[in-house]
Amino acid sequence: MDPQALIGFLIIAVALTCTPGPDWAFTIAAGLGRRSFVPAVAGLCSGYVLHTVLLAAGIAALMAANPGLLAWLTVAGALYLLWLGMATAKSWRSAGFSSAGPEVENATASGARRRAYLQGVGTSAINPKGLLFFVALTPQFIRPGAPFPIPVQSAVLGLTFVASTAVIYTLVAAGSRKLLRSRPGGARAITLSSGIIMFGLGLVLLAEQAVPVTHAAEQLFARG
Repeated sequence: MDPQALIGFLIIAVALTCTPGPDWAFTIAAGLGRRSFVPAVAGLCSGYVLHTVLLAAGIAALMAANPGLLAWLTVAGALYLLWLGMATAKSWRSAGFSSAGPEVENATASGARRRAYLQGVGTSAINPKGLLFFVALTPQFIRPGAPFPIPVQSAVLGLTFVASTAVIYTLVAAGSRKLLRSRPGGARAITLSSGIIMFGLGLVLLAEQAVPVTHAAEQLFARG
């Protein structure tokens, strides 16, 4: 693969990952939780692995050719952000680092890890920023005449993005936990703010997609 194209892609991937958005809000909220933030970060990365698989399979090109499909997926992502934002905001009172008894911790740790992982997958899998990145930007770094086939190039680019998200989101979660470990009031405020941000982003996305979705629905009914 062209090293220059890979370096250029990595620079853009890091810049995009460093841009605050729903992933950041979710990562910070996970970092302020009572348990490990690793399942949440792993879930976020798994969502982008799914994007990579779809990109390698050529689904990204299909979505780029059908803007209506992307609009509907964006709406789904917006609705999920609304739900996750409300759930995060509701948990602000329990944000902090005090531990329950060992029996309670052991009984609930497995379910909490699984829930955090699945929420992370959902957050990144239908994150509109991630969708647009894989659909619109990543194909520009694929070279049809390169020695490696297009699916391999797609996989390399996608996994490069996954690696950058793993490093940056781990730093974000660990940083938020370290800074606010001794400040329960600050942890609650940040958790509440993260929920409000996710909810607000969901509302903005719904508003932005109102016209495209209406147009796509009209076309669908016209065909029927």
